[in-house]
Amino acid sequence: MVSMKNGLKRIAIEPVTRVEGHGKVTILLDEKNEVQQARLHIVEFRGFERFIQGRPFWEVPVLVQRLCGICPVSHHLAAAKAMDIIVGGENLTPTAEKMRRLMHYGQFFQSHALHFFHLCSPDLLFGFDADVAIRNVIGVAAKFPDLAVQGVMMRKYGQEVILRTAGKKIHGTGAIPGGINKNLSNEERDFLLKDIDQMVKWSRGALKIAKDYTVENLDKVKDFGSFESNHFGFVRSDGAMDLYHGGLRAVTATGETIFDHVDYREYLDYIVEEVKPWSYMKFPFIKSIGPENGWYRVGPLPRVNICDFIDTPEAEEARKEFMAVTDGKPNNITMAYHWTRMIELLHAIEKIKELLHDPDLQGNDLVVTGERRGEAVGLIEAPRGTLFHHYKVDENDQVTMANLIVSTTNNNEPMNRAVSKVARDHLSGVEITEGLLNHVEVAIRAYDPCLSCATHAMGQMPLIIELVDHSGNVINRKAKGCKLPEEQ
Repeated sequence: MVSMKNGLKRIAIEPVTRVEGHGKVTILLDEKNEVQQARLHIVEFRGFERFIQGRPFWEVPVLVQRLCGICPVSHHLAAAKAMDIIVGGENLTPTAEKMRRLMHYGQFFQSHALHFFHLCSPDLLFGFDADVAIRNVIGVAAKFPDLAVQGVMMRKYGQEVILRTAGKKIHGTGAIPGGINKNLSNEERDFLLKDIDQMVKWSRGALKIAKDYTVENLDKVKDFGSFESNHFGFVRSDGAMDLYHGGLRAVTATGETIFDHVDYREYLDYIVEEVKPWSYMKFPFIKSIGPENGWYRVGPLPRVNICDFIDTPEAEEARKEFMAVTDGKPNNITMAYHWTRMIELLHAIEKIKELLHDPDLQGNDLVVTGERRGEAVGLIEAPRGTLFHHYKVDENDQVTMANLIVSTTNNNEPMNRAVSKVARDHLSGVEITEGLLNHVEVAIRAYDPCLSCATHAMGQMPLIIELVDHSGNVINRKAKGCKLPEEQ
């Protein structure tokens, strides 16, 4: 959509396609078609931080996952980890922790497979400028039927893992305060083991596609929406990648440590959220550095960059190959998210195979409780990056405060910078085509954003009311909490 505003040509990409949730990009061009501004806007609002207030704390792990149908397990487990602390049950039994981890790795496997095969592969396989009629999952199925089948079957396998650990494929109930409500039966274990080797094989193939694409197109992708950034996530006490639990680590674009092994319950001492008037998404930054340079990236790329090693053999070899590209320093190439996402895909299936052979999954000691507390923080590494859940609970067991910083919110500033860089590099001074506009969307998709999860607001909720007559003519307009478009 093209329009004029304040003498500038305004181009809107609405909606951004092949992402979860609803968003748009606006680009402002001057009379010479030079890009003056490019922004990613989130145009939906989700009020979970408010409407779970007053609910009993034990409902929260089930309630908050309604934020999203793509990554509900991540919200389920982050909230459950917080509620573990509320009931004094954070030291889970081996069966409970391993069942949750199995659920979590199933979520990673299905989510990464979905994104790679269904959402981003059309760009990698056909090119950014390919005909929009084929640059989609239907086009992939037509030209690469084996890959399409693999993508479907890999996601299905991850969903089967979730079903047998959470009770449902979407919006399950498996994690409860202090533990879990079921173990894994021998029959369920055997069912999942039946296809495990095929899943490992297909994961190796997906990793090869992502790696080969990045290496073979390095000259093209190294500057595509790329920039130096801080990298943030958590690692195990020995520095290994751990997607379920760990201490916070942040490093600079060149690998210098900003902080390390920080207890995530103290996150407010390290992270601040900035609010900007043109987006419902907040803009987090590292407190000690400040908003100008303290923003950071999260997700597969930073997780591989900041960890010392991966504790599964094939994924660790893949990590070493990846880090060799930058001589062991952090990799700041935005399109390298796809390569690292597939390293994590392989890691997840290796961990699933390892856990399925662990007899603790058939244990019957499922729940622990202890000293009751009134405030708790739960963190987890979601497929898209670090996810914060922070709650306060009163003496009546009701939630009185909730703060969620989701993965895509953490990546808000980097995504906006990627949008701006691609727009300026590829759209300035040229005739703009659909293929060129897709370049902007490609940069956004690299982060695999979940826009539904990321939309929260502080202050007033803007509202515009229009009175329309029987012919569809607007006869009156009123605004609350914002200006009318003609007043801006």
